[in-house]
Amino acid sequence: METPSTPSIPSEPMLWSGWGDPAKATELPEPVRRLLADFLGVRGPAVPAATFGEVRLAAPVLPPPALAALAAITGAEHVRTDDDARIRHTRGRSTPDLLRMRAGDGSDAPDAVVLPGSHDEVAAVLRVCADHRVAVVPFGGGTSVVGGLVASREGFAGVAALDLSRLNRLVSVDAESMVAEMEPGLRAPQAEELLAGHGLTLGHFPQSYEYATLGGFAAARSSGQASAGYGRFDDMVVGMTVATPRGTLETGRAPRSAAGPDLRQVILGSEGAFGVITSLRLRVRRAPERRVYEGWRFATFADGLAAVRRLAQDGPTPTVLRLSDETETLVGLAQPGELGSSPSGSGCLVVAGYEGAPDDVSYRAERAAAVLAAMGGVHLGPEPGEKWAHGRFDAPYLRDSLLAAGATVETLETACFWSAVPRLYESVRQALTGALGSPLVMCHVSHVYGTGASLYFTVVTAQTEDPIGQWAAAKGAASEAILRAGGTITHHHGVGRDHREAFGAEIGELGAEILRAVKERLDPAGVLNPGVMIP
Repeated sequence: METPSTPSIPSEPMLWSGWGDPAKATELPEPVRRLLADFLGVRGPAVPAATFGEVRLAAPVLPPPALAALAAITGAEHVRTDDDARIRHTRGRSTPDLLRMRAGDGSDAPDAVVLPGSHDEVAAVLRVCADHRVAVVPFGGGTSVVGGLVASREGFAGVAALDLSRLNRLVSVDAESMVAEMEPGLRAPQAEELLAGHGLTLGHFPQSYEYATLGGFAAARSSGQASAGYGRFDDMVVGMTVATPRGTLETGRAPRSAAGPDLRQVILGSEGAFGVITSLRLRVRRAPERRVYEGWRFATFADGLAAVRRLAQDGPTPTVLRLSDETETLVGLAQPGELGSSPSGSGCLVVAGYEGAPDDVSYRAERAAAVLAAMGGVHLGPEPGEKWAHGRFDAPYLRDSLLAAGATVETLETACFWSAVPRLYESVRQALTGALGSPLVMCHVSHVYGTGASLYFTVVTAQTEDPIGQWAAAKGAASEAILRAGGTITHHHGVGRDHREAFGAEIGELGAEILRAVKERLDPAGVLNPGVMIP
């Protein structure tokens, strides 16, 4: 067991009205602007984006006794009510979230931002908020894209964002068991840096990697781009400590157990509605000695689906396995820096990546290449794979540039069994086209399993005068299509507020009653993220 460590990477805040590092927000090249205008009718926004100082905020309404009690727990310097803190903790990073911020709408800002420094402080904050009827929004990296950071105010004395960034330690490493205990406020790059010092990795690299936190990964059942090799984040969680208004919940005593239902599954995916994760025991892997990424071309999406299914079911399984459809390949979205030109040519691009010990990487890459070639794939060499790996976290920055140019652009994702993939793919595409007219709809298979796969759609269209309403109509149509075609409403983005109604339809009334019963038992005052996740 190791001594607790503190990360050295600074935790700079995200751009308040966009994604990530403000320095990476750039304008689209003129040729891309012309393409958008010619093919989609995109014109610049009628109104320029608001500046930070133009964001409209309501006066904070948290009762003074509640503020005083919170300050007594964390220290007054860790209870912030200034405009900067409130704006930076307003909503998440969905396209509607960003459109509202760009319009200067800060109406969902919390009244205070509370930064506890320990499990005991988190538990005490929850008790105070329950006593004073203050809604609590657990806040990690702020990367939710499904409305997961907007609490209902009705019936509450105010809203507090519970920022967990001070809980950012690697607590211990059990090298014999390959388990690390880590705090939830660690951002993914910080966690990887700390684990690298022990020759280890989580292997969890979702698109939100640069800013999302470990606690957020668990609370939303995150799935990383290398899930084919390392698994989803919920596969990595072997134990948790959770603070609730009723007390502390400890889960996970062994790798597997027959001691009743697994209570970890109650918290995983609960999005802060049942409790606040204050510690995670996570399965770790040895850091890879070698990484190889390469590209393959298939003539059609159906051909590519057959090939990646073959690998997922019969092996060998790459660490990363992604398939872009014809449109996404043609546009070059798999490599955002190449937008508007496809270096892989026509057809459909497959990116296959292999990580691990050198001999294992060579063995899997050679065997997988034989399968892909036998299934009709054309080997494109390492360049497409390496370009994808280099730009794997850039797509959200591209979205910011497209929004600034006057396009509505958003993503949605789902999953189903292999036999339903073609129907689900066509149903969602038709729903989006029917709702938006003539949008650009792109898709890729983002995660694969022996039994099925996830489909990740990206949609680009010209903004109307009401782009938020425009996307709401499209999202509603797509959600209905997903449920009709047998898909799940979300594979890795979570439920939040945006998917709550469809989630209720997916699990049925009895399923919703079970969730409400758990909520009532753990959070009888209903202060934890009210309005989120539970139908």
